[in-house]
Amino acid sequence: MSEGTWEKLSQVAVQGAEHDSGERRPHPKCLEGTRVVLLNYIYGLLDTKKEESRLIWLHGTAGVGKSAVAFTVAERMRGLMMTEETKREKRLAGTFFFSRKYTKRRTTGYFFATLAYQLAINFPSVKTHVDKAIRENPALLHPDKALRDQMEALFLRPLRQLKFRLQECPPLTFVVDALDECTPESFDQSTSDSFYEDKSESELTELISLLAQALRDPDLPVTHILITSRSKAHIYEAMQSEDVHPLVCEIPVKIFGKGVAATISLDGADVDEDIYLYLEHSFRKLRSRCSGFPQPTKGQLEQLAIRAGRRFIVASTMMKFIDDRHNDPRDRLQLMLELTSELLPGTEVYKLYDRILSTCADPKRAYMHLSVVAALVDPLPVSQISKLLGPGEGRDVETALAQLRSILDIPTDSSLPVNIYHSSVRDYVSHHSNCSLPQVQCLTSPHSLLALSSLQSMVRDIQESTALLNSLSELNRLSQAMGPQDPQSLTRSLSFIVQPPEPIQALITLLWLRGNRGLELHFWLETLDGCAWLQTEGAKDWVRTQGGQEWLGTQGGRGVARDPGRARVARDPGRARVSTRVAADPGWARVAADPGWARVAADPGGASVAAYPGQASAAADPGQASAAADPRRPTMAGNSVRARAVGDAWAAHPE
Repeated sequence: MSEGTWEKLSQVAVQGAEHDSGERRPHPKCLEGTRVVLLNYIYGLLDTKKEESRLIWLHGTAGVGKSAVAFTVAERMRGLMMTEETKREKRLAGTFFFSRKYTKRRTTGYFFATLAYQLAINFPSVKTHVDKAIRENPALLHPDKALRDQMEALFLRPLRQLKFRLQECPPLTFVVDALDECTPESFDQSTSDSFYEDKSESELTELISLLAQALRDPDLPVTHILITSRSKAHIYEAMQSEDVHPLVCEIPVKIFGKGVAATISLDGADVDEDIYLYLEHSFRKLRSRCSGFPQPTKGQLEQLAIRAGRRFIVASTMMKFIDDRHNDPRDRLQLMLELTSELLPGTEVYKLYDRILSTCADPKRAYMHLSVVAALVDPLPVSQISKLLGPGEGRDVETALAQLRSILDIPTDSSLPVNIYHSSVRDYVSHHSNCSLPQVQCLTSPHSLLALSSLQSMVRDIQESTALLNSLSELNRLSQAMGPQDPQSLTRSLSFIVQPPEPIQALITLLWLRGNRGLELHFWLETLDGCAWLQTEGAKDWVRTQGGQEWLGTQGGRGVARDPGRARVARDPGRARVSTRVAADPGWARVAADPGWARVAADPGGASVAAYPGQASAAADPGQASAAADPRRPTMAGNSVRARAVGDAWAAHPE
C-alpha cells in the first residue's frame, strides 16, 4: 500500500472505536469467575468450524454488562492466533464500539473504513487490495459515501483474498458493540423528531442487512460477527427479517440439558452471584488501599447485590459512590446501604440516581449541571461549562459535579472534558419524569439552557450602543463574499434600534431585517424595537403587503394600531438621542466605511448571523445542543417557544 493512501485511511479510521482504545478507558471487562456460562456459550459459537458464518446478537437492557462481555470476547479472540505458525495474524479481525458521546462513533459512515484499517494491520497481505480500492475511488473514505459501496470495496474485497489461505483455520471474528448507540447527531431522546428517529432506524437496518449479505458471500472465509445492543424494537425487526434471521444466533437463548431447560442471558439468575463476586472483589481492593476499612458482612454484600437488580451498572455505581476518594468510605457504605434499602426490581438505575442526587448539597443545581453534561455532543471541561453557562447558571459547576463522581468521569486534569460513565445517565436526564425529585420538575431543559447561554456568549461584554454593530462588524470580517452597496443604507436600516439588544432580541431583529416576516416572528413587532421599526419607511411599505395586512388583522396588530403610546416610541426624544449617539459612534463609522454590510439592508437573504466575539454558530435544530471545545464557539439550540421559533426561522433562511 502506498504511504499516502495508508495515511489517508489511518486518518479516516476511528481509532477510538477499537475495543482497547485509550478513548474508552477504563475498559469495562468481566471479572474472572463471572459470566462463565455466557462467555463459554459465546466462545463455543465463535470456535465452531462449520462452513457457515454467523451473526451472534447479544442484547439486553441498559447496564446489564453488554460492553464488558464484548470487550472480554474481543480480548480473548485477540489472544488466539489463526495458525500455530503465525505470530501476527490473530482471530480478532476488527472491532467497532459505537458511542453517542463521540461524533465519529455514532454513525456508520466510518464503520467499514475502520474495519478495513484493522484488517490490513492484522493481515498485511490485504493492504494492496485496500490500497487499490481507495486509489480507484478516493470517495470511499468519505462518511457520506453509500454504505454498500464502502462494504464492497473496503470489507468484502479484502476478505475474499483470505479465503484460500484461511480455509483450514478457525473462523475470523469481528466484534461490534452498542449498535443502538448509532444515532444521527441531531437526534436526541428528549425530542420527538420523527425524521431523525426514522433516519437512525434506517441507518441501523441497512447496516444489519449489509452485514448479513456479507456473511452469505460464498467467497469469504468463515467469519463470525458478535453484535451487542439494547433490545430495541427496530433492531429486533431487522434481525428477524427474511434475509438476516437464518444467520442470527440470538442471546438470550434457551438451552436444554438432562431434560432441564435453562436460559443463557445477561440478566439470568446466575447474575446475582456474579454481582456478589464483583462487589466482594471491589471491597477487597478498597480495603488494600484503606487499611482501616472493614470488610462488609455477607448480609451487607447480599443486600447490595440483590438491590443491584442484576445490573452491573448499578453495582459499579454503588462502588464508585462508596469509593469516591473524597469521603470516608465507611460513612459512604452506610449511606449506600440506607439509600438502597427500598430499591425495587425494575427501578434500580433511575432510583439509584435519584438517591445519589438527594445527597448533594443542592440537588436541583446538581441535576441541572448533570443534564448539561449529558446533552453536550462534544464534552467540555468543567471550567468551560461554567464559562459557557455564565455567572448565573454556571455558578458552582465544579462543586455540584464533584458530588456526582459516582456517575461522572471527572479527570484530575482540569483541562480534560467531563463525561458520563454510562449512557443510562443520558436516558435518566432526557426527561424530568425519570427523576422523582420534585425540585427538578420545573427546570429548563438543558437544550434551552445551552441555547440561551450560547446566545448570551455572543454579545457578552459588548458596549450598549455598539453591541449589534460590533457583532455585524465581526461577522463582516469573517465573511467570504459581501457585495458593495450604499454604506448609508445600513445606518438608515438600523437607526430604529431603541435599546441595547438582548441575545435573542438581536437575532430576531436580524432575521426580520433579512426578510423573514413569518407569523412565528410577528410577536417582535410588539417590542420596543418592533414598534419603532413600524415607524420607518420600510415598515410602511411592508404594512401595505398581504403579510402586513394579515398582521394588522391579528390581535397583536390591532393592539399596536390602537395604542398611541407605542407609536410615541419613534418620536421619543430619548430615542432620538440614542439614534444620534449611535450614528456618531465610531462603531457605526467603521461599519459604514465597509460597504459590504450594506447587503444586510439591501439583500434580505444576504447576511449570515453568527456570534460576537467571533466564532459561535447557532444551530437551527432546537433539539440539538452542543458546544465546541472553546466556549466562545458554542453550537446553539433550544426548546423554548421563542428559541424554537428563531431556530425554525433561521432554518428557513440559512444564508
